[in-house]
Amino acid sequence: MRVVITGAAGFLGKKLTRQLIEKGTLAGPDEKQHPITEMLLVDLLDSPIPDAPGIAIEAMVGDITKADTIARVFAKPCDSCFHLAAVMSGQSEEDFDLGMSVNMDGTRNILQALRAQANTPRFVMASTAATMGGDLMPEIIRDNTAPQPTNSYGTWKAVCELMVNDFSRKGFINGRVVRLPTIVVRPGKPNAAASSFCSGMIREPLQGDPANVPVPPDTEIWVASPRSAVHFFIQTHELPGDTIGITRIITPPGLTVTAREMAEALKRVGGEEAYNRLTWEIDPPISTIVCGWAGKWESKRARAWGYNIDPDFDSIVKIFMEDDIERK
Repeated sequence: MRVVITGAAGFLGKKLTRQLIEKGTLAGPDEKQHPITEMLLVDLLDSPIPDAPGIAIEAMVGDITKADTIARVFAKPCDSCFHLAAVMSGQSEEDFDLGMSVNMDGTRNILQALRAQANTPRFVMASTAATMGGDLMPEIIRDNTAPQPTNSYGTWKAVCELMVNDFSRKGFINGRVVRLPTIVVRPGKPNAAASSFCSGMIREPLQGDPANVPVPPDTEIWVASPRSAVHFFIQTHELPGDTIGITRIITPPGLTVTAREMAEALKRVGGEEAYNRLTWEIDPPISTIVCGWAGKWESKRARAWGYNIDPDFDSIVKIFMEDDIERK
């Protein structure tokens, strides 16, 4: 099997690559497991190539909004494509055209290239909780709740969710969408996502640095760990198409926690000293975006299919300390 991963240089792309290498096989069109023989890692930056005996891995630097990049990526047909490349929420708000170009046009470019292969490849796209928000949202988001994004990032992702549905309905791809919770704790530096503080308020204090929480303490946020996110991608890929049905959007189970509860978990797991590095000062642009997101999600279909959930936020903090912390 030939597997393409976009956004492969990002932290989830790297974790997904390693997990796929460890797994070694993926479901094919016949729903049977087939060995992964080739992987193409695509991003704007060089992707690290891990050791993977028996798998030919190539890294490609390219821009999915450019026709030449798409031509190079799909010069050889793939069997599976994990699409993680995106411009995050905060940057999409600041640069409308860039967000639309990458998040919507770039995704359409990939879908059209997969369609042209005429082999109905599996396609797994990372979507976002930002597809839901606004005053008309119900208290609990169900699998059949219609999207109502309140920011540009959520809008482009909602459009792409519908494209994946329609490309799958037409038989061009065997598509599926993972509508991710906010993933915490992200290692490395803060990114341009409005939700970046969710990781920063844990990551920075545990590494000896101060961090500000830019939203009210009672703000509800739907979250999951990086370990869970990678599991969601792979488990969603492996679902038989007939099981998913017409609606290809999968809402995995996450935790609903408040900013205050996240800080309290930091104190319990990381200690008083780490907790005392937090400040609380509202940042209106970030607060407006994040407070407009839905906080409670039912995830009935995913739970019935056996998707696992992080037991509590303390566990999410511990996962970061085990997997990604950079101690000073």
